[in-house]
Amino acid sequence: MAKQADELVFLPLGGSGEIGMNLNLFGYGPPHDRKWIIVDIGVTFGDLATPGVEIIMPDTEFIEEYKDNLLGIVLTHAHEDHMGALARLWPRLKCPVYATPFTMYLVKDRLAEAGILDEVELHKMPLKSRFDLGPFDLEYITLTHSIPEPNALAIRTPAGLVLHTGDWKIDENPQIGEPIDVEALTRIRDEGVLALIGDSTNAMSPGRAGSEGDVRKELTKLIGEYKDRGVAVASFASNVARLESIMMAAKVHDRVVCLVGRSMHRMVGAGRAIGILSGIGPIIDEDEAENLPAGNVLYLCTGSQGESRAALSRIANGERRSVKFHKGDVVIFSSKIIPGNEKSIFRLQNALADDGVEIVTEKSRAIHVSGHPYRDELRQMYEWTKPHIAIPVHGERRHLKEHAKLARDCGVKHAMDPHNGEMIRLSKDGPKVVDIVPSGRLHQDGNVIVSASDEGLRLRRKMAYAGHIAVSMVYNSKGKILSGPEPRISGFPEGANGIYMDELLDMVADEAEEAFHKISNKARQDEDTVEERLRSRIRKLIRNETDKRAVVEVTAHKV
Repeated sequence: MAKQADELVFLPLGGSGEIGMNLNLFGYGPPHDRKWIIVDIGVTFGDLATPGVEIIMPDTEFIEEYKDNLLGIVLTHAHEDHMGALARLWPRLKCPVYATPFTMYLVKDRLAEAGILDEVELHKMPLKSRFDLGPFDLEYITLTHSIPEPNALAIRTPAGLVLHTGDWKIDENPQIGEPIDVEALTRIRDEGVLALIGDSTNAMSPGRAGSEGDVRKELTKLIGEYKDRGVAVASFASNVARLESIMMAAKVHDRVVCLVGRSMHRMVGAGRAIGILSGIGPIIDEDEAENLPAGNVLYLCTGSQGESRAALSRIANGERRSVKFHKGDVVIFSSKIIPGNEKSIFRLQNALADDGVEIVTEKSRAIHVSGHPYRDELRQMYEWTKPHIAIPVHGERRHLKEHAKLARDCGVKHAMDPHNGEMIRLSKDGPKVVDIVPSGRLHQDGNVIVSASDEGLRLRRKMAYAGHIAVSMVYNSKGKILSGPEPRISGFPEGANGIYMDELLDMVADEAEEAFHKISNKARQDEDTVEERLRSRIRKLIRNETDKRAVVEVTAHKV
């Protein structure tokens, strides 16, 4: 049998065809014995389609099978959609973890929270460092983004060099951290870039994203317009440059800052730990803020996306003892609306407005810029790097396709938009899908991680959409009903199709009793048969009367 040749493959398990939940694999070697690295391991968040589930992660079934050949997890930066699954999924993978200082601070925090910090082999890597993992020669390249220490990875292998951008933008005045390392990008261009794996979030947006420096100026001006009034600012806690801008604006206008929300405290702690956030004024706790005039405090809050458990929503709902908003106060949303969060954000803003609170958003003032590259920035990256292949990731299907088209327009010879689970060989001949592997989603349901196809989740989704009916009864061996049928109904509106709850309960009880009496005495001796016959009749009744396919449970006990 001929020896199989070494080859370089790229395999996304999350983040291709969606925004969030990024997990990318790079493999090198012969197909039967590849060595692997994971680049980023993130989460996305549950929605109404996943009742009771808050955290969703990529399914790691494929790489778990090859974890003996898994050399490490390398993180590009500390956003949740790139590192939020690490503590949850590491016990399945059990390999070393590599990250730069700011990201590593937050990694340790999460691992400690999960009780596994002492089990994980951690490597804190200096910015711009270069290191080897088996056949992979990796180099961190400094970029700019909406969090400290965003990095691209130059991944060198015997088959060629791949640039994995992570999240980035071009910000010539980023406020925290260095500008993009253009010298490093042009250096690898001269070396030869086989493939660029790149951020596609804003591939459909013309122009450039804008600078944090301009946002800082506008925030300083805006906050100064509300002298002697209560001011709160909601922002993404991970955007430490934005937090610094807000804190510096507060200092200019003689306000002290009160952090509200766990993520705010965590990110400010991380920033201070690595030596940033040094030019800000004092930070006080909520009890201290309560005793100061409103015009001397600025509340810096989590919850800009309307999250029900975040600080801003809890304040608006009166659930925060020490922080309250009053008529005439102002809440500034220094953030954008993430698609899918519109309803929760508008619900929060309407609740604030109803209490007489003024709302200011990026729609009326220049108080937010994106952390992802617009089309002109993507063109600039292709000019800097001149890759042979472009593989757009980190975007919905429409973003990936538009990014691939833009790459071709920029002179890239080969471009393709991947799907999660497609194993793509990267070579001078271009990209080629050589295998399809299991991919999907894992849901954190309470403290348990289960597949998206888990029967319990499926049943819960069905109950959420169609309601639940439980019927219990007791009968004897002669077919006499001793107790029940006793129905319980959940999730049905009063007055559905003109039928009120008491009527529906009576109809279910009557249907169950009639169905029971139609069962032969021999069949009644088997409780499972009784339960299935009753369940079938009740389902049909509910479907006919309410047009719902409810979850029906029947408990029949023979004595």
